[in-house]
Amino acid sequence: MRDAGQQGKSEYWKKVIVMLCLGWTVIWIYRTILNPILPEIERDLNVTSDASMGLIFSVFFFAYTMMQIPSGMLADRFGRKSIIIPGFILFTVGALLVGFSTSLMFILVASFVTGLGQGTYYGPAYSLSSETIPKEKRGISTAIINSGSAIGMAIGLIGSSFLVKDAGWNWRVLLFITAGLAFSLMLVFAKNIRKTVASSKTAAEGTDEGAQDKATFKRLLANPKMIASYVLYFATCYGYYMIVTWLPSYLQNERGFQGSAIGFAAALVAFSAIPGALLFSRLSDKFMHKKITFIIILELLAAAMLYLTVSVNTSTLLIVCLMLYGFLGKLAVEPVLISYVADIAPKQGVGATFGFFNFFGMISSVVAPFVTGLISDATGSKVLGFYLATIIIVIGAAVMLLANMKKKPQIS
Repeated sequence: MRDAGQQGKSEYWKKVIVMLCLGWTVIWIYRTILNPILPEIERDLNVTSDASMGLIFSVFFFAYTMMQIPSGMLADRFGRKSIIIPGFILFTVGALLVGFSTSLMFILVASFVTGLGQGTYYGPAYSLSSETIPKEKRGISTAIINSGSAIGMAIGLIGSSFLVKDAGWNWRVLLFITAGLAFSLMLVFAKNIRKTVASSKTAAEGTDEGAQDKATFKRLLANPKMIASYVLYFATCYGYYMIVTWLPSYLQNERGFQGSAIGFAAALVAFSAIPGALLFSRLSDKFMHKKITFIIILELLAAAMLYLTVSVNTSTLLIVCLMLYGFLGKLAVEPVLISYVADIAPKQGVGATFGFFNFFGMISSVVAPFVTGLISDATGSKVLGFYLATIIIVIGAAVMLLANMKKKPQIS
């Protein structure tokens, strides 16, 4: 009986990994499916400003960010399943509304609805994974879950650029397909996620002092290491969401890429991110005391690749820099950073902890698309937007390094 119970537990956490990976895949198909076809959407909706198009993404991420803290806390109180299922229903409705949009205002409202739906996923998902996945498997498992983001990003970028630019599909059809995928996955979640209310025995077996306390606002905002992780995640996400939103447009308008080549070139970030995430998360599991070292080095190298992406003169070097950014950037460092946050988080309220963490990171997703659009309107180029993202990442890495260099006071 014990062996059967252990096998059932093992099968469940592996099933959780697959389901959460699929969740990120569908979410990121939606997030990137519009990016390569912004010129077609601009013509269809009679929009002439890059800043206005950036608002589509900023409004979406504003709603997404708003939901981070509430969804994490609600998941701790009512259970992960009770939050994820309604969220994916709202995601489905929002994607359908985007497909039916006939004006900029309509698509902004629809994007807001979709953002609310997707905003219920992060905290409950990583709370569920932290609760079910063994600690020694946490890094590599998180990398596998996060690989769904890269897979979805690749599908969204390549699929939309090929189907709309080369095959001549109407861009709205892609939103209806995405809505169908979201609804189907909601049914998978409803059938397979166990309905349990999180207890004090969540898997964040923290090593920081006071780890037995609850995840109160004061605790989550008073820990210097936690604050540093918020700052670093903001910086990491700023560069990533600037790339996700504006890279296709930059490649087309400033580097001469055409047709499906735009989607393929942009998707290189996603493709190269998967082996990077698996490699560095595996190393962080093996050398658990070196997580901060891994994080800082990866952040600085990613910043360098982001800078070089718009500084090199040839398309070949640009593609190499994009691949290296993917290999070293957000999707590679995120599993290590999530594992680090789980280590220092309070045992009670893991969902709230990750909700706070992602809230601060996702603030950048609201700011980056619009700010980069403003820079583009003012200068006629998005290059300064890339440079700004590089500086922000370096600052975030410096804050993280300083916070973890502080030594505990000696007790005499």
